[in-house]
Amino acid sequence: MTTTDAAASGTTAGADLPPVPDDAAYRDPSLPVAERVADLLGRMTLEEKAGQLFQTMVEIGPGGELAEGGSPMGVEATSSMVVGKHMTHLNVLAAPRTAREFAAWHNRLQRLAASTRLGIPVTVSTDPRNAFTDNPGTALLSGPFSQWPETLGLAAVRDERLVEEHADAARREYLAVGIRTALHPQVDLATEPRWARASGTFGEDADLAARLGAAYVRGFQATGEVARAAGLDGGFGPESVSTMTKHFPGGGPQQDGEDPHFPYGREQVYPGGAFGTHLLPFPALIAAGTRQMMPYYGMPVGLEVDLGDGPEPIEQVGFGFNKQILTRLLRERLGFDGIICTDWGLVTDVEMFGRPFPARAWGVEHLTPLERVAKILDAGADQLGGEACPELVVELVRSGRVSEERLDVSVRRLLAEKFVLGLFDERRYVDEDAAERVVGHPDLVAAGRRAQSRAVTVLQNAADGAARLPLAAGLRVYVEGLAEGESLGAGDTLVAAPKEADVALLRLKAPFEERGPGFESFFHAGSLEFPADVVAHVRDVASRVPTIVDVYLDRPAILAPLVEAAATVVVNFGAGLPALLDALTGTVPPEGRLPFDLPRSMAAVEASREDVPFDTADPLFRFGDGLSIA
Repeated sequence: MTTTDAAASGTTAGADLPPVPDDAAYRDPSLPVAERVADLLGRMTLEEKAGQLFQTMVEIGPGGELAEGGSPMGVEATSSMVVGKHMTHLNVLAAPRTAREFAAWHNRLQRLAASTRLGIPVTVSTDPRNAFTDNPGTALLSGPFSQWPETLGLAAVRDERLVEEHADAARREYLAVGIRTALHPQVDLATEPRWARASGTFGEDADLAARLGAAYVRGFQATGEVARAAGLDGGFGPESVSTMTKHFPGGGPQQDGEDPHFPYGREQVYPGGAFGTHLLPFPALIAAGTRQMMPYYGMPVGLEVDLGDGPEPIEQVGFGFNKQILTRLLRERLGFDGIICTDWGLVTDVEMFGRPFPARAWGVEHLTPLERVAKILDAGADQLGGEACPELVVELVRSGRVSEERLDVSVRRLLAEKFVLGLFDERRYVDEDAAERVVGHPDLVAAGRRAQSRAVTVLQNAADGAARLPLAAGLRVYVEGLAEGESLGAGDTLVAAPKEADVALLRLKAPFEERGPGFESFFHAGSLEFPADVVAHVRDVASRVPTIVDVYLDRPAILAPLVEAAATVVVNFGAGLPALLDALTGTVPPEGRLPFDLPRSMAAVEASREDVPFDTADPLFRFGDGLSIA
């Protein structure tokens, strides 16, 4: 059987080759990484090399088993990817109920990988999973992991030490279950208020995003003060989680705020000429040591950039296909020599949640999948995210359109990362008992809850009365917006109607317009105005009892009518009721300051330029606003 036939049949390519000896150099941990990489690369078939260039989703089966069935996300069987396609980079989706199941799944996955001809371990990656967002395409519910505020909440506190502590806590939990690449941080700037991805950013200010993003990298990669205080040596290695900074060269300025996961949001525009502002955070994170970079989906329209010889027009294709951006700007001008992995799904159309989901091949829709892969490799990417089609790379090499030497450049980077992370050695497997102890440890949960409280931002405080912060003890409280299982703390009484209450607490979420069913429903876009019935209800309750309105901001909502109606208005960026009450009572004083402007009206939003920070006229509240209640 040829290696091509083997790949097609789902068996290990090179199965007819002699087995790899146990004393192969790449298996010797005493040798330098460069020697181990060179030895392993020299033993790999073309099919095995091609498999390294792909990273896509994987699911966890019941009880921590490997998932081999169908999936609403279109996820392939695990064995097909690892054994049949030689893939060793997988992006894990929803967490199981317990950390033990997660760790058991990871160990089963690594045993499967160890059974292949070369035994290359799998690098498991994940989107953020320590906050409140539930979107299978961008971030995941925390499950058994400690829960912290969204990145916007970290930005609201403006404390580099807190960001590093958060990242270090998540690092320890990730390591415990075998996750070794963080598909974050997200240092895009939230300059277009309608954009659906603001909650994953550090807000609207480039300097703040740069400063806090660098702290985030240090925390996850165990290279900062927190790691050194814990006795680590401060170098990138087996105790690190590799960070994939995104989305280069800066997402956010999407035309009309629509999201480029979808065809109607593909245009990225710069009417204010602020491309350089969006680029600003990335050199800081490169200097902090981020190991990987993810270019954005967006297709730049009418963009000119100075790449060294004066301004020149940038090809109007998605950034993952764009050689000017990935090679000339990121590699050559900014000096980044780490791994470049595209955003997910640039090549093939799929079905998700029972509906067609086209490839995000913006500007190259006319190209075939084979031609798209060739363009991505020519642009300078090392890895294709959200794809599992290594046979296309094999075809490109066999046909002479791409050289095997070009593949080797990327495969070296990808293999070296595995060696440095210790995946071939002491970090291949995890301790399932330790995972149960580390993930969701009470100290980490408490730290996350305290961070949620600190990030609460007080925008209006009642002059007097029961709604004035800090709240007094022993109140009768009417609450709307309780999550399942939430209740008031000791000393306060939860009542069923406003007329029975001393104070009302109305918990709202930033408004949005539905963009479609299925996967689209997870993306909050469109108008930032609260519906008339919601405003009328707040006015009604506030007319009968002193009222606190708390709004979860995943985008900068228009709060003007709520400020007029309620006695006290606060916003949060991910906070459970216990954490919110800690803030409202002053048990953990709220420190939040807005990480972006809050617009006064949709007319102001629509008149603003998508790429320019702080461009909405006469904002209701400004970046940095927030009251102390002490």
